[in-house]
Amino acid sequence: MSEINLVQAINQGLRQAMEADERVLVLGEDVGLNGGVFRVTEGLQKLFGPERVVDTPLAELGIVGASVGLAVAGMRPVCEIQFDGFLPAIMDQVICHIGRIRNRTQGRNTVPLVIRAPHGGLIHAPEHHSESPEAYFTHTPGIKVVVPSTPYDAKGLLMAAVQDPDPVVYFEPKALYRAAKGEVPDNPYVVPIGKARLAREGTDVSLVTWGAMVHTCLKAAERLEAEGISTEVLDLRTLTPLDVEAVLATAEKTGRVVIAHEAPNTGSWAAEISCLIHERSILKLQAPVARVGGFDIRMPLFRLEKYYVPDADRVVMTVKKTLSF
Repeated sequence: MSEINLVQAINQGLRQAMEADERVLVLGEDVGLNGGVFRVTEGLQKLFGPERVVDTPLAELGIVGASVGLAVAGMRPVCEIQFDGFLPAIMDQVICHIGRIRNRTQGRNTVPLVIRAPHGGLIHAPEHHSESPEAYFTHTPGIKVVVPSTPYDAKGLLMAAVQDPDPVVYFEPKALYRAAKGEVPDNPYVVPIGKARLAREGTDVSLVTWGAMVHTCLKAAERLEAEGISTEVLDLRTLTPLDVEAVLATAEKTGRVVIAHEAPNTGSWAAEISCLIHERSILKLQAPVARVGGFDIRMPLFRLEKYYVPDADRVVMTVKKTLSF
């Protein structure tokens, strides 16, 4: 057991997955010699060679397209998209092929690949480098979407994603790359895809969230606790398949739910969760489900970024509004 950060946990997970299965390979822009823009793949090319840690051209659609072919042929590619804002370039492969091949071939072929991408804002990056595009992928049938918030989950979910027979989009909260630290087992392990984590127990209100916003919600919960408000925090970990049982359980336990995320509220995954709770648990609610998210604009540049991404103040304000209903 070692105390490491999110980058180190993902790197360790990739290394152990490649050691365990020679079919696993990593490909993407600058993932080899430079170790990736965030150094997540640092040292892997030295260990496994350029045939298994492949520096690709600057062509996201080509990276994912090649990975589809490799996966259908029996390999287990893990491809990196440098920044979340570059993900729209791959949507042709995602929508037309990755999510359809199992159905198209009546189960004869699967696409066991992982698409890794940084996620979210608060790193003072330029345009296209700070996005929260998870809704694009959760809306696409046949694809699993995970967003870890701790080093332990980052390694375990990655190893589960590599072993999964279906395609997995694996978002890495970039604000947590080196800020989130925790104890991680040195040996390989998996965190099951599709299971949420109760990050904090409470009785008055539930915060449902994922990624970097988990830590924001935990800060908000501490402030609310000081005011006598008991706040539960549910870390989804997996967006699809969603742990519906865990979501409904916390909603029915407290009767009040606030969903916190970085993406714009319109058409968001938070909207889907809100609808789910209202459809299945409305008689157990004491207030309408509330959402605190980004605004319906593009992520602004760094001078305004902190006003766009919800902070603990906005979460606390939304919780108090919900409690006063």
